[in-house]
Amino acid sequence: MDIFTLHRGSAPLLVSLPHDGTHVPDAIARRLTASARGVPDTDWHVALLYDFARDLGASILVPTHSRYVVDLNRSEDDTSLYPGQNTTGLCPVRQFDGSAVYLEGQEPVPEEVRQRVDAYWRPYHAALRGEIDRLKQEHGRVVLWEAHSIRGELPWLFPGRLPDLNLGTASGTSCSPELAERLALVLATQDGYDWVANGRFKGGHITRHYGQPEQGVEAVQLEIAQRAYMDEATFDWLPGEAAALQPVLRALLEATLL
Repeated sequence: MDIFTLHRGSAPLLVSLPHDGTHVPDAIARRLTASARGVPDTDWHVALLYDFARDLGASILVPTHSRYVVDLNRSEDDTSLYPGQNTTGLCPVRQFDGSAVYLEGQEPVPEEVRQRVDAYWRPYHAALRGEIDRLKQEHGRVVLWEAHSIRGELPWLFPGRLPDLNLGTASGTSCSPELAERLALVLATQDGYDWVANGRFKGGHITRHYGQPEQGVEAVQLEIAQRAYMDEATFDWLPGEAAALQPVLRALLEATLL
């Protein structure tokens, strides 16, 4: 099985969806709890939500395997992105609700984690870096858009209700002030969704690591509360809600190309 698909576009925009995959190899799946086998912490339907990005000329990188195999948006040394807060790891052993991913005694040992990094994490990041370099060489600049989604209420991870749209720019360091202002303007001039910039989600490893605006690589993460386009209880895609959200997402991506 391929571990990712890469659509190569013509515009200086790369959409990365590191948590869209759902596949878990049988040897791992047999060790998961019953609830974890359903991979509930997937960024459900995000590739479908952003399918319009092809029309904008964007490149799109999508993994096939679940974040339960390895989290592609964590650093390979598993440094915490949010010190002092509950979070999941490089090879998660806790679900977003705090429950176990693995049956007791079946968690991956360090050697297995290293093997998963070699088998899945490194190839994805090599493809990511290669496409960034290609687009930068062709255009002189590139915007890396990290597309994510998550349930809007997860007490183990954050208190209360997450805003609908959560923009992360590593507290303003992963993209230029001009791009951040254009994105904020798009969000401020729509009235269908509440939003925040650099709130609970400021950007994961990919945004923080690859975003180097002084070198022509700008990175932005958008974390969408899943209620905006799907049923969070059943994981079902809601066509009407998704169709209402997509024009806002399109406006955001168009703002990266100005």
